Amino acid sequence: MTFRFLHSSDLHIGRKFASIPQPEDGNIRGRLMEARHAVLRRLAEAAAARQARHVLLAGDTFDTATPSPSLVRQALAAMGEAPEVTWWLLPGNHDNLRDAEPLWDMIRDTAPANVRAVTEPAPLDMGGGATLLPCPVAYRAGGTDPTEALVRMESGAGQLRIGFAHGGITDFTESGDVIAPDRDRSARLDYLALGDWHGRMQVSPRVQYPGSPEQDRFKHGTRGVCLSVTLEDPGSTPQVEEIETGHFLWADQPLPLHPGQDGAAALRTLLPGAGRRDVMLRVTATGWTGLTERAALEDAAREVAPDFAHFELRTGDLGTQYDAGDLDRIDRSGGALRLAAEALVAEAGDEAMAAEDRAAAADALARLYAYVREGAE
Repeated sequence: MTFRFLHSSDLHIGRKFASIPQPEDGNIRGRLMEARHAVLRRLAEAAAARQARHVLLAGDTFDTATPSPSLVRQALAAMGEAPEVTWWLLPGNHDNLRDAEPLWDMIRDTAPANVRAVTEPAPLDMGGGATLLPCPVAYRAGGTDPTEALVRMESGAGQLRIGFAHGGITDFTESGDVIAPDRDRSARLDYLALGDWHGRMQVSPRVQYPGSPEQDRFKHGTRGVCLSVTLEDPGSTPQVEEIETGHFLWADQPLPLHPGQDGAAALRTLLPGAGRRDVMLRVTATGWTGLTERAALEDAAREVAPDFAHFELRTGDLGTQYDAGDLDRIDRSGGALRLAAEALVAEAGDEAMAAEDRAAAADALARLYAYVREGAE
C-alpha cells in the first residue's frame, strides 16, 4: 500500500494586507492578494508532479468568514481545473463553522465535484486504504482541544488513519485552542495534518504544520511550502517532502553596524542580486553609527527601495553618535537650522521618550544633515 497526498493550510485567500504601505506608483497589496489565489494552481501542479490524488487544506482557506461570492467562486473554479485531485477543505478559526455558515453552504452548493467541504467531525473514506478523521473548527476561539474527538473516531481494519485539524500544539495558536502534543499516539494516527501556524514546523514525524503556502509575514524568512506526504502501511513512518509553492519571499535581515563603518556599503552587500521585485524585505539596523554614515545609509535605502516589492529600513535600535563638527556642518551661525538640529539631538538621546519617538528624531536629524549637505554641493 502506498498512499500520497499534499498537506497545506492557511491560504487566507482574500487577505487585504492593509498594514503594508501602498506606493503611489505600485499595487503591492493587489499583487499579494493575487498570489494567494495563484497558489492554488501551484498546489495542483505539485500534486500532479508527485502523483498525489488529494490536497488537504487544514483550515483558514479564506481569510474571513464572509469573503465575497466572486472570490469564493473563483477559488473553487481554480480547484475544479485540477479534476484529478480531490480537495478537502477544513473550517479553521478564520472561516469557522459558526461565523462562516453561509460560506460553507455556498461551497457545498456550488463547488466542483472534486472539492469536499469537511464540516462534520466524522470519518471519511478517501479511497486507497485511507480514512480521513476531520476536526472542523466550530468557533473562532473555543478554548478546548479541537482534536479530542479523534480518540473516539473509528476506521476500518488495516486503514490508514489521517487526522485533520486546525489549532496549536503550543501557545502560538491564533484560535486559543491547544492540541495535546501526543494526539497522534492517543488517537492511533498515522499522520496528523495541522493548520494554524503560518510557518513550517515538524512537531514529530507524524504531526506536521506546513505553514502558509504563500507567506504573509516577515518572521519566517522563507518562501511558503506545502508538504508531500507518503504513507506506506499503517504504523509506518510518514515520508514528508517540502515543496516550495510561495511566490513572494518575506525576509527580515539584520544589519549590525559599528561607528565608522560604511553602512551604505554594508546594506548593499546584504541585498539579493536578483529577483528583487518578488522580495518583501525589512532591514533592521542595530549598533552605532555616525551622523554622516547614517545619512548615507538612509540615502542608500531610498535608492534601492523601488527595486523591491516592499522595502523597509528600521532604525529604531540604531544609535547615532554626534559631535560638534556634525552640527557645524548643518549650521555654524547658531540660526534656526542649528537650533532645530540641537533639539533633534536632545530628543534622540532622551531616554524618557518612547523608542519610536527617539528613532524619529534621529531619522529627522539625518535627513536634515543630508538636505543641508546636498544644498552645499
